[in-house]
Amino acid sequence: MTRTPPPPTATLGYALFATRWLQAPLYFGLVAVQGVYVYKFFNELWTLIVRCVAGRADETYVMLAVLKLVDVVMIANLLIMVIVGGYETFVSRIDLQGHRDQPEWLSHVNPNVLKVKLATAIVGISSVHLLQMFVDVDHTSHHSLLWGTVIHMAFIVSAAILAYMSGEMVARVEHHTKDHHAREQHSGDRHPEEPARSRHGAGPEPGGEPLPVPAQAGPPAREAYDREAHAEDRIRAAGFPARKQLEDFDTEYPRAFDRDTVARLGKLDFVAARRNVLFTGGPGTGKTHLAIGLGLRACQAGHRVLFATAAEWAARLADAEAAGRLTEELAGLDDVPLLIVDEVGYVPFDTDATRLLFRLVAHRYERGSLIVTSDRPLERWHEVFDGPAVPAMADRLAHHAETVRLEGDSYRRRRTTSAWAERSC
Repeated sequence: MTRTPPPPTATLGYALFATRWLQAPLYFGLVAVQGVYVYKFFNELWTLIVRCVAGRADETYVMLAVLKLVDVVMIANLLIMVIVGGYETFVSRIDLQGHRDQPEWLSHVNPNVLKVKLATAIVGISSVHLLQMFVDVDHTSHHSLLWGTVIHMAFIVSAAILAYMSGEMVARVEHHTKDHHAREQHSGDRHPEEPARSRHGAGPEPGGEPLPVPAQAGPPAREAYDREAHAEDRIRAAGFPARKQLEDFDTEYPRAFDRDTVARLGKLDFVAARRNVLFTGGPGTGKTHLAIGLGLRACQAGHRVLFATAAEWAARLADAEAAGRLTEELAGLDDVPLLIVDEVGYVPFDTDATRLLFRLVAHRYERGSLIVTSDRPLERWHEVFDGPAVPAMADRLAHHAETVRLEGDSYRRRRTTSAWAERSC
């Protein structure tokens, strides 16, 4: 087959997009500025120590010197935010998933959040400068105090307006998304998540419908109601076979279990980074519990999730292929940030089913996250899947993946044995 060359407009667009790398030297320049501030910090610190030891530092001088040090640190923090957040947002992604020092704020930094964080950092720096002026009030003119206060208040007002506008923009996007989904549900087209719901029979659970919010409720109450109602909608649409919270998992039961990795996964950074999670272990060790727990938490955090067994995913894709719309089915799943594929290994797959599951894994590669549970590691998947696509499927799944191995006897069998022993006593 001959590949069709891209149109000239696409080539021009790629060239323009590549110019973002011109910003990279700017961020490395800011790294050099960080070094200047490190030198300035230790120079100020050494001067303070020498004057204190020599007895030439009164209380006012010490307070001013400490405030200078705090000021340097805050500006350095601002630089870090601009360097790391700006590079991640405007130049290229920084893959820190799994790094023990990954900053918490990096997973949800975007241009909107970055502007608000910078504005609040500037307000903090301005506060330190104003405090320095008040501490050294004897040597500060009233004119400087007045204008320092006015400028500081201007920073505060600007940050408040920016935060308000950012909140309004996010609310509009969410409102637009909700209206779009409502129009999809009222149209005659089948929604990508309907097959998963129908197979699991996941309708509203008894008592699952939230009570109507009182008409007189204020904005905070209504906002909390909307957030909870939308989370419930996402949970019901996900098709979970049961509700299992991460907090309810018996972490003391498995003989081998990486608690730190699961705790880190519970922050959901892997969803934003479009990485995968693989839970492996024997039957009854808690793989599905952990997968559902992460899925529930993702729904509560605002992400759409779909849950199905590997056999159900294969059947769904086979139906789509038979109808001549497999490509459209896979593209429709792009709107779902997290897919859960349960029970890989319990049912053998023929060549056609393996090929379809490979299409799913390959299409999701660096587009969205997958959580997969299996009774065997990836290197043994040839025992379950048939066909030449097995190595490529395992390779794509493992490339950006966290693997958690659970070792131990079946938790369900242990509970059954315990119950039998209690009845026998």
